[in-house]
Amino acid sequence: MTTRIDRTFAAAKAANRPLLAAYVMGGDPDLATGQAIMNALPQAGADIIELGLPFSDPMADGVAIQMGGQRALKAGQTLRGVLGMVEEFRRKDETTPVVLMGYYNPIYSLGVDTFLTLAKEAGVDGLIIVDLPAEEDNELCIPALKAGLNFIRLTTPTTDDVRLPTVLENTSGFVYYVSMNGTTGAVIKSRAAVGESVQRIKAHTDLPVIVGFGIKTADDAAEMGRHADGIAVGTVLVDAVGKSLVDGKATDKTVAAVCDLVADLASGLKRSRT
Repeated sequence: MTTRIDRTFAAAKAANRPLLAAYVMGGDPDLATGQAIMNALPQAGADIIELGLPFSDPMADGVAIQMGGQRALKAGQTLRGVLGMVEEFRRKDETTPVVLMGYYNPIYSLGVDTFLTLAKEAGVDGLIIVDLPAEEDNELCIPALKAGLNFIRLTTPTTDDVRLPTVLENTSGFVYYVSMNGTTGAVIKSRAAVGESVQRIKAHTDLPVIVGFGIKTADDAAEMGRHADGIAVGTVLVDAVGKSLVDGKATDKTVAAVCDLVADLASGLKRSRT
């Protein structure tokens, strides 16, 4: 069955451009503004929405995304609340893929079967759960695939050719290549090495490859877009939310701050293949 993710990559390929996956924290800086940001992302230029699951102990997130998660949790966000955001988003948008990105603990606490049922009903397309290795596929990956959700796996510079087939075995939708060793928000040290790694991954799979971590500007987007089928950007978007706040509260500039950045990044991608 062709999925929203499949159709979105096919459309980008037909237009000869890489796509943009925009990450925002679900419920940051408050529930209403978080929903407004999510709803506005497609028109700003996001092809895929990666919606963060706020968690109190994130292991792969830099300071900006940690702060975004804390703001969302303080606002009262929950896993069920994030699923409610997707459901609300789907009232007006049936085409943009939504991928939930986060950690396994909240899902485990809710219950895998309950979570997958609610996620599918809400209109979620895929999952990126960063702390579940391939050896734990029976925990969530296989049930998610059976439920009709893509399970997107992370690969890193340390995922060698011996390890890569195991990582890719049950991956679907696309492959997320983490461009560096470290947390979100760090700086890419070698862009040439990223391109080489993307080609190495493509030698093992027919799935599209998205590059994430360290992409901050339109120029970064243009450069990475030459190598990959798409880019994922999160830290600068979540940081834009934080910088727009006054006394910790959203302002009339908060949604626009995120959308302006998304539009700028999308413009960079458009010139990546010219």
